[in-house]
Amino acid sequence: MTLLQYLFLDLVVILAAAHFLGAAAVRLGQPRVIGEIAAGLLLGPTVLGHLAGDAVFPTEAIPGLKILAAIGLTLFMFVVGMELDHRVMRGRARVVTGLAAGSTLLPLALGCAFALHLAPAYARGDTLPFTLFVGVAVSATAFPVLARILADRGLQQTLIGGIALSAAAVIDIVAYTLLSVTVALDSASGNEAWRLLLVPLYVAVLLTAVRPLLRRATTAAEPLPWLFVGLFASALVAEWLQIHYIFGAFAFGVVMPRDKAFLHRLRQRLEPAVLLLLPVFFAVTGLTVDLTALRLDEIGVLGVIMAISVLGKVAGGYGSARLFGIPHRDSATLGALVNTRGLTELVILSVGLEQGLIDVDLYAMLLVMALVTTAMTGPLLTLFTPTPAPPPTKPPVATGATDGHRRVVRPPR
Repeated sequence: MTLLQYLFLDLVVILAAAHFLGAAAVRLGQPRVIGEIAAGLLLGPTVLGHLAGDAVFPTEAIPGLKILAAIGLTLFMFVVGMELDHRVMRGRARVVTGLAAGSTLLPLALGCAFALHLAPAYARGDTLPFTLFVGVAVSATAFPVLARILADRGLQQTLIGGIALSAAAVIDIVAYTLLSVTVALDSASGNEAWRLLLVPLYVAVLLTAVRPLLRRATTAAEPLPWLFVGLFASALVAEWLQIHYIFGAFAFGVVMPRDKAFLHRLRQRLEPAVLLLLPVFFAVTGLTVDLTALRLDEIGVLGVIMAISVLGKVAGGYGSARLFGIPHRDSATLGALVNTRGLTELVILSVGLEQGLIDVDLYAMLLVMALVTTAMTGPLLTLFTPTPAPPPTKPPVATGATDGHRRVVRPPR
């Protein structure tokens, strides 16, 4: 087969697996992304690689898949930045900021402390970037996946749902900012570190020059081509500045004008491309992981990572919510919601692996943590959220009398 034929075959296999396992996850009450990530793992060396070897994903086809995955990730990060709206914090900034801080600082501190212990065995470069990266990885929350979970549960219009989603947006911004700092620290020890000094100028240009141009684009008859030009130019500049292209895409989305009608139309037009290319990103992620290669002694490391991630997030979220006077059950619900990691965690891990901040073994363990913590959200919500009581049944209505007996008229069913 030619390389092009292999690419088409791979797309067929990837999209079919993502569709079927994504639908299966939904039927099991899980977010679709859980099934799509699982599909990527199954297509990699964990399962399919042991059965088919290079017959489906030959080595020469991987670079093409990585390019498609990068384009899909760029579009996805643009949509994530575009959907972050500072106005969601209006009227509840204190509690949202407190929840975001508590559910980030505790797992971040625990993760950094454990990373110092892991560094001699797992750090591929300097200890400081590795330590900060592990802390960021265990303290992330997935804003897009959380939004989907809240919508599926009918919680997006509730006060608790709004607080959780607003906090997740803040945590996302903090996580990506810390990740950019981590990448910058790692790049500073390499070549041409002077480029990092231009990052403030890049941000200033986005805010002062690009944002006004984007406001004009909302009135253009066909803005999409120019938006694509700006998006990929921003990703290119961020990559040249050594802070990774996903930050360029994310920042370009953040400076988009908050015109709801325009953003809705734009999201509808971008969604097919994102749905097509994100499964490729999952597959490329899975092709780098072999969970069967984890050693027995690494199970203990995975256990500690799970404990730090879950307890840090849930306890941090619960404790900070209680400090602001939120009732016990609602605080527990918020702790469970901010424990969702999903796709945000996958993006962070892929950057860490690509930049050489972590090795494949630690990447695999953190990936398992991301899947488990996301899958936990639904059951924890069921545990913490009370089931609404059924409406009371109307009692029989007694009317009139016939032959000395009361006649009972039952309400219609």
